[in-house]
Amino acid sequence: MADLEQRIAQGRGDEVADLVLRGGKVFDLMTGALLDGDVAICGDTIVGVFDSYEGREVIDVSGAVLVPGFIDTHLHIESSLVTPFEFERCVGPRGVTTAICDPHEIANVIGAEGVRYFQTASERCLIDIKVQLSSCVPSTHMETAGAELDAQAIAALRGHPAGLGLAEFMNYPGVIHRDPGCMDKLRLFEGGHIDGHSPLLSGRDLNAYIAAGIRTEHEATTPDEALEKLRKGMRVLIREGSVSKDMVALQPLLTDLTAPYMCLCTDDRNPLDIGEHGHLDYMIRSMIAAGSSPLAVYRAASLSAAEAFGLKDRGMIAPGKRADIVVLGSLEACDARMVLAGGVVLDDAAFERRALIDPVGRGSVKAPTVRAQDFRHRGNRVETDVIGIREGQILTNHLREDIAIEDGDKRPDLSRDLIRIAVVERHGKNGNIATGFVKGFGLQAGAIASTVCHDHHNIACVGASYEDMAVAANRLGKIEGGFVVVKDGAVLAELALPVAGLMSLEPFETVRERLVDLRAAAKGLGVGLEEPFLQLAFLALPVIPALKITDRGMVDVVKFEIIS
Repeated sequence: MADLEQRIAQGRGDEVADLVLRGGKVFDLMTGALLDGDVAICGDTIVGVFDSYEGREVIDVSGAVLVPGFIDTHLHIESSLVTPFEFERCVGPRGVTTAICDPHEIANVIGAEGVRYFQTASERCLIDIKVQLSSCVPSTHMETAGAELDAQAIAALRGHPAGLGLAEFMNYPGVIHRDPGCMDKLRLFEGGHIDGHSPLLSGRDLNAYIAAGIRTEHEATTPDEALEKLRKGMRVLIREGSVSKDMVALQPLLTDLTAPYMCLCTDDRNPLDIGEHGHLDYMIRSMIAAGSSPLAVYRAASLSAAEAFGLKDRGMIAPGKRADIVVLGSLEACDARMVLAGGVVLDDAAFERRALIDPVGRGSVKAPTVRAQDFRHRGNRVETDVIGIREGQILTNHLREDIAIEDGDKRPDLSRDLIRIAVVERHGKNGNIATGFVKGFGLQAGAIASTVCHDHHNIACVGASYEDMAVAANRLGKIEGGFVVVKDGAVLAELALPVAGLMSLEPFETVRERLVDLRAAAKGLGVGLEEPFLQLAFLALPVIPALKITDRGMVDVVKFEIIS
């Protein structure tokens, strides 16, 4: 932070400002007015607005609109499939200057080392990466993760400057039924910030969950669900990820009245989606086009987010605030022409000056070599539990279909879009392999496999051919994890993710190209889903209703138990 006396002197005009943005209009988030005047910056802090200033450096922003930097209030950087350094290079120039992340993906693979990696990376990044401490590693007792963080381990990670509080508490049954381990974690942060995760929770159960001190919620998928949570004092984070797309449903709820209590987040969004559509900038222009006022949307994107997380030093273009500024062509287009984070212009030269750190989590895929027969699905009755995909949501339907038993196996039925899904434990713990059925992929041949498999990140695989499923799963071990598409024993496309089986070491542009190839290969197998790989990943998350699968079997999430 700039020296106190310097800030005061430059704000008063007694000294020349370090940097002046001249000629633009500032969008005032108090009144919605567009106001003329220079923006004076001292170091990383705004010191003057709505007046004329001289600066050591002056940037002409004539004809542009200046808004506060955008705050993504909940995301997992690992799900961008790149390191934190490539993530900020991808989203920073689009206006994101603060990212509140939960590193529970990497923590589920390598534990505290993964959290510390993100903490250290945050010290070197240009955008402000806040690292919440992961509350549910693993997310439940119904999966095999690579590591476990109990209350004692979480306590040891506290105190880093990037920390704000406890990340999303996904084990909501553990909260409302007072599981001792859950209580220990909540007590660590009692009176502080605790993020929520409570899909479809309502009534007294929701009351109990909020009474635990949980303040935010990003899992609301309908206006009624979001409204109940707002009325009960939760801050609702509107989510638009690569799979979980709740923006259209919740946009009508975002008004000038509700905006102070609503924020924006992406949760899980990959470079392909970001390249084709955008990040928070996409949400902003989409909701304005749908009828929300620019004041409501830009408040949710910055000021309301800052207030929700106690970040009093940002969220407005005003004296004393962090110099996080997005220079736009127009409010409606949300077309970032230049972005400053902490007074630094996010350009190629600034990114090149960063001091990077070494990756972690190499060699994390320790799965057994699998064979085609490992993917048989045995059973003694034809009625079968089937995961029903809801495209655009991570919620699933719990379907029941009659599937014939042939030679002790229930085989995929491509005519009914009933294909095999399997999860293979890959952390070297027990070698579990669980199989089941899923409907909604449209797969007609081959197999798709991934080590991005929320939240335990074992190998998830879907296929029409057991032989191709085996090739796909075994290939992931050879490339240290990632995505792979196989047909007739041949690898059609792949993306290696050697950092804990979750993140690439390549630039985000290269990852985007690989994802284009993977999507085309999946489409060639008959897949109709827009984002088949992350959709697959969420089919293994046993804290999102209604039916999921882990390495221990099919999980009835409503009953919170493994189906025998």
